[in-house]
Amino acid sequence: MSTAVHAAGVDKIFPTTSGEVHALSDITLDVAAGEFVSLIGPSGCGKSTLMRLIADLDQPTAGELTVFGKSPDRARRDQDYGIAFQKAGLLPWRTVNDNIGLPLQLHGADRRARRERVQELLHMVALEEFGNHHPDQLSGGMQQRVAIARALAEKPRLLLMDEPFGALDEMTRERMQTELLRICSETGAAVVFVTHSIPEAVFLSDRVVVMSPRPGRIAEVVDMKLADTSQRGEDLREESSYFEMITAVREALHGGAPAGRAVETR
Repeated sequence: MSTAVHAAGVDKIFPTTSGEVHALSDITLDVAAGEFVSLIGPSGCGKSTLMRLIADLDQPTAGELTVFGKSPDRARRDQDYGIAFQKAGLLPWRTVNDNIGLPLQLHGADRRARRERVQELLHMVALEEFGNHHPDQLSGGMQQRVAIARALAEKPRLLLMDEPFGALDEMTRERMQTELLRICSETGAAVVFVTHSIPEAVFLSDRVVVMSPRPGRIAEVVDMKLADTSQRGEDLREESSYFEMITAVREALHGGAPAGRAVETR
C-alpha cells in the first residue's frame, strides 16, 4: 500500500520575543493511503502544528515530510489534499452550491463540470435539497457537511481535519462521525484527524496517535482492534471492544496511570 504522509524526525521551533518555543520534536509517522489516523493529546502538544506542516501552511524546522512522495508544497499545488477546520468557514454570500464549487472555480473548471461535481457531492453529504440555500439557513452540522464536501471537491487522496466537529452538540457530533466514515469509505481518501475527544478518535480511526505535552512527541500509537472503519455503525458505541479501546487510549495519554484532570477526554 502506498504512503499518504511520511514524516521522519520532524521538528518545529517557533521563534518568539521571549525565546524559542519547541512545538514538535522528532515526529516520525507514516499514514497509509486510505488509512484513518487521529492525533490526540493535551492542549498545546502540537497536533494542529503537525497538521499545518502537512498542509504546507508552515514549514518544519528539521526533518523530512512528504505527501504521496512529494513535498507538501508540490502536493498542495497538485490538490492532493483537502482541509476542513473546526469552523466551517463558508462564504455567507454564496449558496451551498457555490461554496462547494469554489475550489473548482478557482482552479478553472468549466461551469458544467463544476455543476456535475457539486451535485455528486451534495448527494454524498445528503444535502441535495439545500444547494440553493445560504449558510445562515443551515444548522451547524449541515454547515460542516458543506465544508467537508468543499474539501472533497477536487477528489483529494488525503483529507486533513482539525477538530471539525468540536463545536457541535453531542448528538450531531456522533451523527457526523458516522457520516464521515461513510464518505471516507466511498472516496477511499486517507484522513489525518485532530481531536481532543477519546471516544471520537476511537470510533473513527484505524490508529490513534497519542502525543506528549510540548514539545510534542509521539508517545504511543494505538491500533484500533475494531471492525474495519467501512463497517462501523452506531451499534459499535455499545460494544465492549469500543470501551476497551477508549481505555487503551486514555491510559496511553496518561502514561498508563489512571486518567486525571490534565488531559481533555470528552
